[in-house]
Amino acid sequence: MNRMSQAPSANPSDIVWADPQRQHRFQAWLGREAAAHGLLPATLRLASADASFRRYFRIDRAPAAGDASLIIMDAPPAQENCRPFVEVAALLRAAGLRVPEILAWDEADGFMLLGDLGEQTLLSVLDPHQPVAALPYFRDATSALIDLQKASRPGVLPAYDAALLQRELQLFPDWYLERHKGVELDETMRATLAKTFALVVERNLAAPAVFVHRDFMPRNLMLPRAGFDRRDPARRLGVLDFQDAVYGPITYDIACLTRDAFLSWEEDFVLDVTIRYWEQARKAGLIDFDGWSEDFGRFYRAVEWMGLQRHLKVAGIFARLTLRDGKPKYLADAPRFIHYIRSTALRYRELSPLLRLIDKIEGWEAASGFAYGRS
Repeated sequence: MNRMSQAPSANPSDIVWADPQRQHRFQAWLGREAAAHGLLPATLRLASADASFRRYFRIDRAPAAGDASLIIMDAPPAQENCRPFVEVAALLRAAGLRVPEILAWDEADGFMLLGDLGEQTLLSVLDPHQPVAALPYFRDATSALIDLQKASRPGVLPAYDAALLQRELQLFPDWYLERHKGVELDETMRATLAKTFALVVERNLAAPAVFVHRDFMPRNLMLPRAGFDRRDPARRLGVLDFQDAVYGPITYDIACLTRDAFLSWEEDFVLDVTIRYWEQARKAGLIDFDGWSEDFGRFYRAVEWMGLQRHLKVAGIFARLTLRDGKPKYLADAPRFIHYIRSTALRYRELSPLLRLIDKIEGWEAASGFAYGRS
């Protein structure tokens, strides 16, 4: 998950290196690339922190060198493999998406020089109370998503298969329930989760498979410096954080886009965006499956079930980031995902046991018996 919220560093001396030898190798690499690309090393500053071990610097260029600034990725090879980033970037670019250009890559040391898509994430300009203003951005995002999905083919990206879906779901009991909430799961709870997870995996694997970004949300979409204009390919939203892309359920990325990790929309806006995506997917022949192209309701139910898998996973990830990695800011957004989980569980009778389990753990048992329709 891309995290662009950290304030930029004022100068290179403010950038902390835990490993002096790695710092020395970086400085040697930067010296070589500075000469080749007109970089100004004195302008190096922190651009963003990442939920992984990656971090990003921004560096200016000499006026005659071209773009005003470029991005440097620092990805220690022992923790981060940059090859998927390089390979997926090529796939997305070929599909017509605006992604960073890779200008230089030291694979052995994990340093990469990239084009700069700008400083402003889409998330930074969105206001859930102004959905009309947000709609043009979401229309561009769904168009980019359709372009990516139309370019899909099997055997290129790792499969989003039952094993991976199940491993992700297991993050919820392992990290959110047991380690964060301190719950000692009994046999009944474990059986409820096992049955629910099996149903979630089954439902989602039934969907048609496409290229899946896997974190397609406003925090990973960038506004162009020249101003947003969805009619101009150079001024469309840029796409980041795509290195974990897989080949899997077509419902995943639209669920991710409309059920954001860091802000929540009213359901009528979520429906509006999803319907617009559905209409494009129908025209592209992407959802000729199980009546989806004729019945939006069937498609939307599949999106909700896919969203449920993501919500359970992310609640676990946010707990792990806090408890294992010392990044407490993520867990502050976990209640949003519990709300998403409950909202979906309230709609489907098959998920009643999950709803009861969640409400018991969160102390909301009295709230689960009324106020929502079920299907």
